[in-house]
Amino acid sequence: MAAEIEKKKGGLRWWVVGLVALAAVINYIDRQAFGALWPDISDELFPNLDADGRKDIYAKITTVFVLSYAFGQAIFGKIFDWIGTRIGFALSIGIWSIATMLHAFAKGMFSFALFRSILGVAEAGNWPGAAKANAEWFPTKERAFAQGLFNSGAAIGGIISYPLIGIFAGFMSWQTIFLTVGVIGFLWLLPWFYIVKAPPEKHPWLSEEEKNYILSGQQNQGSDDENSDGYNPDTSQLLGHKESWGIIIASAAIDPIWWLFVGFIPIYLNEVYGMNVKEIAFSAWLPYVGAMIGAWFGGLLAQNRLSSGWSVNNTRKMVITLGCLIMVPCFFLLRAPGSSLNAVIIMAVLLFGFQTAVGNVQTLPSDFFSGKIVGTLSGFAGMAAKLAGAGLVYLVPKLSVGGNYTPAFLIGGALAVIALAAIWLLCPKVEPLKPKNEFANQIRN
Repeated sequence: MAAEIEKKKGGLRWWVVGLVALAAVINYIDRQAFGALWPDISDELFPNLDADGRKDIYAKITTVFVLSYAFGQAIFGKIFDWIGTRIGFALSIGIWSIATMLHAFAKGMFSFALFRSILGVAEAGNWPGAAKANAEWFPTKERAFAQGLFNSGAAIGGIISYPLIGIFAGFMSWQTIFLTVGVIGFLWLLPWFYIVKAPPEKHPWLSEEEKNYILSGQQNQGSDDENSDGYNPDTSQLLGHKESWGIIIASAAIDPIWWLFVGFIPIYLNEVYGMNVKEIAFSAWLPYVGAMIGAWFGGLLAQNRLSSGWSVNNTRKMVITLGCLIMVPCFFLLRAPGSSLNAVIIMAVLLFGFQTAVGNVQTLPSDFFSGKIVGTLSGFAGMAAKLAGAGLVYLVPKLSVGGNYTPAFLIGGALAVIALAAIWLLCPKVEPLKPKNEFANQIRN
């Protein structure tokens, strides 16, 4: 008993978010391996097709992945609400690690699409799980920064994955690379089960000081505890609020921007600038540096403004607006970047703006709602985002025939504007919502 008490110390929530961020790093290493290795894969499996033909097959496989990801967002949003953060994450990362290893046995478009679909469903759990862990383990004023740390894990995964794959490609086949990176996820399970024993209310290692800091600072309770306070509507009531649709529409507009670059940076560099796998490996990482810095910046900026006395409403809208205003001119500059170096630098600035905005968009469910409905709304928003992302990914080969990506970039700029409009028009005030009948009674009284 004394030994257990000695373990109680502050800062446990940062260990939790650190593990969630590490899961995102692993998620992106597993995910990006396919795009990074595509030049070698397509040379071996589709030697008789030209660049547009290979890009079309890549886009179809990637569309299947994103659609599966969309389905997985809705499924895992519910799963996390049902079985909790601890087991939900273990289930998600365990399945996606197996799926990554299965890529080594793919022989063509159908088998790749099948294995990518399994990967997509399982990897989708990372995002509603992170939103739920954020709401559960952090007070409101720290949530944007915690979400930024998590999102930076995706960016760090993008930074690491390309050079890592490039190094592996020097002495491994693409099949062996998939087997190797798939093993990493299973290693993550060891510290996860050891550290994340229970939610904050019941965790045996959590100090009373940190527990009180977390729970007293939550405008909405996000934990798995059945006795959580705050407004916790059922699904039909949730979708009856225009704010829910503001989150869903904004997510559906902004998320395809990320997929445009996640899916096509290596294809773009190969097609437009003639880079091979090793050359791509040491160029395609740079945009993710901008994304990583943007994730930290957006979270720290929000935390700073909230600590300075700004309202949650003004803070979220200011940071989201800033991020979108950074993105729009970058899309126009990408029409004629002049060189591959200029292109990846502009992409880095653009993804800095994206991550500045998206971390605060992703915290909105826990700003408006509470308890077990946070994961559900995050799942719905994620599903809408991935369906829209799949649509854009599917269209990219048609929008970039002959290596002209200008139409795709212009659509990306328009999507940033739509996301911004959805937040301002459908989320008039970011604050905890109340049941509509309660709100109506307050007006009458």
